[in-house]
Amino acid sequence: MDETLFFDSLRQGLWVATLISMPVLTAALIAGVIVGLFQALTSIQEMTLTFVPKLAAIVVVYWVSMSFMTATLVDFFQAEIVPLIAGT
Repeated sequence: MDETLFFDSLRQGLWVATLISMPVLTAALIAGVIVGLFQALTSIQEMTLTFVPKLAAIVVVYWVSMSFMTATLVDFFQAEIVPLIAGT
């Protein structure tokens, strides 16, 4: 395997990982900011108040975007990894 081919495949794999993680990380960020603002406005400093809404948002977004994540990974493997393994 050529060095440039390896690094190109690695770069594309990291980009796919970034695309796949963006919906979940965005949901966690938005839920965290909303809960943080709520805590700052009400002076409630309950630890479970920060954890439970973020977890719920992550689970919902993960469930909704699962088909996108699966399709992206399958496309990457079929277009990039399988031809490398097959040697074509």
